[in-house]
Amino acid sequence: MSLAEKASRAFSIADLREMSRRRLPRAIFDFFDGGAEDEIALRDNLAAFQRVRVLPKALNDVSRVDLSCDFVGAKSAMPLAIAPTGAANFGRHGADIAIAQAAAAAGIPYTLSTSATTTIEALADAAPGRLWFQAYILANKEKLAALIARAHEADYEGLMITVDLPVGGKRERDFRNQLVFPFKYTPKNVLDFATKPFWSLGMLLKGVPEMENIKEIKRDNPGGKKLASSVGKNYDPAFDWTQLQIMRDNWKRKMIVKGVMQPADAARLAEMGIDAIVVSNHGGRQLDSSPATLDAMPAIIRAVGGKVPVLVDGGVRRGSDILKARAMGAQGVLIGRATLFGAIAAGYPGATRAIEILRDELSRTMQLSGVANMTEIDRDLIFSTH
Repeated sequence: MSLAEKASRAFSIADLREMSRRRLPRAIFDFFDGGAEDEIALRDNLAAFQRVRVLPKALNDVSRVDLSCDFVGAKSAMPLAIAPTGAANFGRHGADIAIAQAAAAAGIPYTLSTSATTTIEALADAAPGRLWFQAYILANKEKLAALIARAHEADYEGLMITVDLPVGGKRERDFRNQLVFPFKYTPKNVLDFATKPFWSLGMLLKGVPEMENIKEIKRDNPGGKKLASSVGKNYDPAFDWTQLQIMRDNWKRKMIVKGVMQPADAARLAEMGIDAIVVSNHGGRQLDSSPATLDAMPAIIRAVGGKVPVLVDGGVRRGSDILKARAMGAQGVLIGRATLFGAIAAGYPGATRAIEILRDELSRTMQLSGVANMTEIDRDLIFSTH
């Protein structure tokens, strides 16, 4: 069966997730799928969208719907962008580029992670489109400055600063699976990998991926023995408002700040001249006690008072979730796991299929809700018992 045929058999993001689960060793799947500690935030992100109900409008002409909109200062085919997802090629070789190419073909922005398994330049060459580079705040400031300069040279439209990772979250699935980065073989995970021979053969033939943009940074690998995630070891917990202002002053293109949950922080960012804010709890992978992002979003929208677009990520699995976020005041959403599952399941056709599923579901939900374009999606669509 071809990858395209395989992708066509997925009818939901949940189907793509299940295809990914069947393809990957447990340790690798859990790394992408899991969250921090008890995974309360991970589950609540999903549940928050499920708690919201849509109150449809009747007797409107919805024979044609238009999903296009302004999205962070430029036209987008729909109110959706790809969130940064690190280590994607551990799921399938070429996953970073597959997702970026699918995004470019769909007319939506793509964000390359600092911890991507493809270089800044190779990604830009392979997938010309609306590209954003996501910068973690590395303790090595020379390296951080060099990465940002490379993104500028490669003509990335925007710089996304992630501010919710001063230290790594406690991801217990990784500890139990003895999974660390840089990659390290143990008897436990070798046995795990042996259960998925096709994945293992790909790793043997094509090599174990590396986080290409930061691979030369010296790391203190805990080997799974310390209760601290191997993700986040190289980041700077002292990064503050003053340093962010310097970055804002030096970067003359779009700057997006991701990982905002406090309304007061959002208001301060709006005054600083940030171009967009992403309400995010890192997909439930950092602070497990954080609220669901959709629940935190309305207060942030009120705090910025229309001065800056607000986006939201975490838990988006249906096209109806995009409509719900938009109706509640977001300019749009970011997705990470959805297209990642697609690319892992079936490469470029799988990533394309993930976007197609969300596009079709959004269009269908708009028609069933009685709205024909993005400007008609408003708070009246949200059903509330309060």
